[in-house]
Amino acid sequence: MNYRELGSSGIEVSEVGFGAWVVGTDWWGDRSRDQAIDMVQHALEQDINFFDTGDVYGHGDSEELIGEALDEYRDEAVVSTKVGYDFYNNPQAGHGELPKRVDPEWIRTALDRSLERLEMDYVDMLMLHNANVDEVTPDVLETLDELQEEGKVEAIGWALGPSIGWLAEATQSVEDEFDAVQLVWNMFEQVPGRHAIEEVRRLDADTSVLPRVPHSSGLLNEQVTPDTELGEGDHRAHRPQEWYETGWEKVENVRFLERDGERTMGQAAIQYLLSFDEVATVTPTFRTTDDIDEWAGAPDTPALSEDEQERVEELYEDNFGIDRDDGMDALRSSVGGADLEDTGMKSAGD
Repeated sequence: MNYRELGSSGIEVSEVGFGAWVVGTDWWGDRSRDQAIDMVQHALEQDINFFDTGDVYGHGDSEELIGEALDEYRDEAVVSTKVGYDFYNNPQAGHGELPKRVDPEWIRTALDRSLERLEMDYVDMLMLHNANVDEVTPDVLETLDELQEEGKVEAIGWALGPSIGWLAEATQSVEDEFDAVQLVWNMFEQVPGRHAIEEVRRLDADTSVLPRVPHSSGLLNEQVTPDTELGEGDHRAHRPQEWYETGWEKVENVRFLERDGERTMGQAAIQYLLSFDEVATVTPTFRTTDDIDEWAGAPDTPALSEDEQERVEELYEDNFGIDRDDGMDALRSSVGGADLEDTGMKSAGD
């Protein structure tokens, strides 16, 4: 395992991290508490030290589990959590989004409750969870600074939502000198990842980019194939069928990234993201210990060559040779779509 600095915090994180959303709910498969704890500790044994949870994952269950699993290993782990949703006063309706709350009082209250569940005095990083750009006010930034001064938080981050868009938030996270911005980014879904990288370079900033969903919801690790039947509770089932159908064709067009006995497609997907110096850690969705073994080993596989990287970029610009709708026409943007027009993904008035 290799390690990279998280922003300018001085914190070193493993190039592959553990997204603890998977152990906080049953959206990614059922497992017992003991099995979940075993997964976390197995990841640590594979030299993964970055564990990314959030208070809303299982309404606190993920934090409690992470705290229990890492109790004896706190000094070996980098723990990040998120706040920004009021699940205390609102029931969860399926996979729907809960009411957000991002204000100084709530951030402090939510963090204190998170620390209680984690049974920790501090977190290595606190992230604002899917906050819109107009919610991150000077008062919010001042509160985050105060929490760092008080020793409750080492680094600060901004986690962006799962849907396409969020360009304004990516820009603001860099301009406001957050240590990290987390977002969905993979070979097939490159907005707002590419934009975040461009902003870090434009401003010569230290903000790290943290890609999640590197396997594009099961396509690039081939856990979702044309023969896969997704259960009603599976979080990946929210994707339209057309999206998967076009995705399977895209996978065939990047087969050149596989190297028999040296690099799987799932590992290549992670290596693609690690080819960007601005990326600190990639957090795939581990469903089993076998996943952990394979993807934690990705940094030890051959890095993508310049020719391979250029070929991926050329394919992306041509939508991987696919010219039909993928069913993802309901694009989300926090600023009414204006931030998507330049990407060519949304036109004015849509």
